[in-house]
Parts: sequence; C-alpha cells; structure tokens
Amino acid sequence: MQAIAIDGWGTADRLTLRELPDPPVGPDTVLVRVRAAGVNPVDAKIREGLLADAIPAHFPLVPGWDAAGVVVAAGPAVTGFAVGDEVIGYVRRDHLQYGSYAELVPAPQRCLAIRPSQASWVEAAGLPLAGLTAYQALRRAGTGAGDTVLVHGASGGVGHLAVQVARALGATRVIGTAGPANHDFVRSLGAEPVAHGDGLVDRLRALAPDGVDVALDLFGGAALDVSAALLSRPSRLVSVADPEHVTRLGGSYLFVEPSTADLGLLAALVDAGRLTVHVERVLPLARAADAHRLVEAGHVRGKVVLAVWSAAGTAADRAPA
Repeated sequence: MQAIAIDGWGTADRLTLRELPDPPVGPDTVLVRVRAAGVNPVDAKIREGLLADAIPAHFPLVPGWDAAGVVVAAGPAVTGFAVGDEVIGYVRRDHLQYGSYAELVPAPQRCLAIRPSQASWVEAAGLPLAGLTAYQALRRAGTGAGDTVLVHGASGGVGHLAVQVARALGATRVIGTAGPANHDFVRSLGAEPVAHGDGLVDRLRALAPDGVDVALDLFGGAALDVSAALLSRPSRLVSVADPEHVTRLGGSYLFVEPSTADLGLLAALVDAGRLTVHVERVLPLARAADAHRLVEAGHVRGKVVLAVWSAAGTAADRAPA
C-alpha cells in the first residue's frame, strides 16, 4: 500500500510517501480502505516523539488517528461491521505504527462507526477525534439545558464542533474565544464571539455578568485561570491540554477515548443537520508534511484533511488542494 511514514522522530520533513506492506488484520479488527484522513495537532506531537514515553511505537510509523473509508476485510471476531460498510474511525490503537495516513488502516471495531450519510468523505474524516473530544469533554462537565458554556478556541478543529455540540446538548448560550477574523464564523456556529488575549476576563464578564456554567479549555495556561474565575463550580472545567493545572483548579483532564456509541451519536447529529464539520483545506496524501505545517501554525479554521483517494475513489470525490 501507499502510505506516509516516518523512520524516527523529528520535523515535518520526516514525513515521506512510500510503499509499505499491507497491515495485518486482527481477530477483532477490520481493514479500512481509506478515502480521507483527518489531520490533528496530536499527529505532529507524535511525529516529534512527544508521546514516546506514553505510547509504545514501532518504525516505520504511519501517523494519523482519523479516517473515513470502506471496510474491505474483517477479522473472525468482528460483529458490528461487514465488508462494504462505509465507516469513520478514531483509530487509536495501543501502540503507534498503523495510522490512517495510508491507503489501508487496521481498525479495532471499538474505534469505528458508520459514516454519516450527509457528510462528504473529507468532512467525515474530520469528525472523529475532534468531535469525540468536544462531546466527551462537554459530557464530562455535565452540559445540559440552560447552561452557559465557554469554549476557548471556538474556531478551531475541536472548538467549532464543541460550539455546535453544546447547543445540541441543550446549552442556552455558548461563548467562544477567537481572533477577530473568525468572529463571523463563530457567530455562524451559534456562539457569541469574544476576542482572546489581555483583558479576556473583563470582556467575558461584560457578556456574562453571572459567569458561566461550563468551560472547555483547549490550550492550558492562562485560559484555565480565566475559566476558573468565571465558574461557580470548578468541577465543570475540563481541559484537554493541561492535566496538572486543571486538576489544581478543581477541574478535570480529558484524553479522548475511542467509542462506537459516541461516534454514532455524532454521526446522527450530522445527518440531522445539527452538526457540520468545517474543512478549511484538503491536501493530497503526498503533501502530509504541508498539512502538518498548517496545523502546527495554529491558525486553521476548522479542519485540515488529507485526500487519500485509493482505488475506490472517483473523480467526483476529489477536492481542490
């Protein structure tokens, strides 16, 4: 198969397109022919070796945890999926080696759900990790009817989905931090935008004099202190970026988990028209290094996705780079 792989930790220049053996299919695993693969900040951290002490790795290593594609083989213990199923997956295995930047990815069935029919392949590929992060964090915080929710980084990959998921969970108001250039985009999602940076607490107090009920942090550091100053219950503060700091403040840290049920719920929201994945850039698989550079720059609105377009693809599916 064709795949992007690295032979050691380092910069985006390490990512090269090459021919690799087809991956194995375990008893509870399906083999997915990948149509598109989402690119996430964690992919760059993996490439740099920042997770090497936490997750075992084997080289050559194919990055990528997000995939949308078609099941082409299934292990004997698989019960939830069959050959021909169109699926999405947050394919986080217990070791780093067989990622989704490839024509084929082996995916444990616990990582998959049926693809939302109302999403394109690239939109579907941008949903799993970011959508699960948003949903699981908001659920951890007990988000529900009547809540005012603060989302830091509301125009980014996780943030733009969190705004919409908070609404779907019943939040009355969503306030989202974002740069001024993204304020109209944040409004289009159903949130009230506020500029981040110095003076953020005062600007938020002006919008929500009584504070907020839930806060989702995607950056750590000062954003956590701002959130804590506005919450009456620190336990409703969730961070995906800074476990030690959020714990000191009385909140909790989330590391997103694969879940067929949660992915299925997100897919249902997409099909109901209540959740839209915004894809800012689609790049061909061979330009994975450029995709990493875009994500690492930190200014992406929504998602960056790699078009794998294996033999199962058609010309109508192809999006401009």
